[in-house]
Amino acid sequence: MIHSFLMIGQSNMAGRGKIGEVPPIIDRRIHMLRNGKWVVMTEPINPDRQVYPTIERFPISGVGLAASFAGEYVNFFADDAGLIPCADGGTSLNDWAVGGLLYDNAVFQSRLAQRTSEFSGILWHQGEGDCTTMENVGAYHDKFIDFIVSLRKDLNVGNVPLVIGEIGEICPRGQSQHSHEINEVFHSISKDLPNCAVASAEGLTLYEDGLHFDSVSQREFGRRYFAEYKSLVNNK
Repeated sequence: MIHSFLMIGQSNMAGRGKIGEVPPIIDRRIHMLRNGKWVVMTEPINPDRQVYPTIERFPISGVGLAASFAGEYVNFFADDAGLIPCADGGTSLNDWAVGGLLYDNAVFQSRLAQRTSEFSGILWHQGEGDCTTMENVGAYHDKFIDFIVSLRKDLNVGNVPLVIGEIGEICPRGQSQHSHEINEVFHSISKDLPNCAVASAEGLTLYEDGLHFDSVSQREFGRRYFAEYKSLVNNK
């Protein structure tokens, strides 16, 4: 039995870590969805149409947090894990609105995965695209809860575990940011949504762009995601 996990959000969920900076995770118990079929996971996991032409080292997806999350999962539970990559770099929460292209794609890919797996969790990392103004930060809580309630319902997965990751609290590319405030919103959401937890980004390091977690931090972040996931499962 493969236990599948939906990967959604923006570029840090897709993964921008440089391939080769950390040892690869190679385990035939970890799978990723490709054209509706499970294949053995290799990084990059998440195809991503968003590119950063002004940042030479981040043209495509690379090392992300999902690989080490899945590695922890298969070692602890002794079950296979399947990753459903649907993150899209540079997106805002509005881009993930119910009925939009990203939302519908995530539902479609997850339903394909459900034919051959047990849907077991949602991994979300997004917020950099919404922390530029306090207006966006203030609207995030209710928009996100509506989004998750609809997603869980459309996938018929009940209150499946959801793990949200904090964003790095460094202003990207000199913009005026409210990263601390949006991280506080994440913790507020975790109290208002059932079976939801937040993975801390404290102490993790970013590349010089001040936006993307480096490969070492992505590996650590995935382990933190899993620790929060395991806590949710144990509490349930």
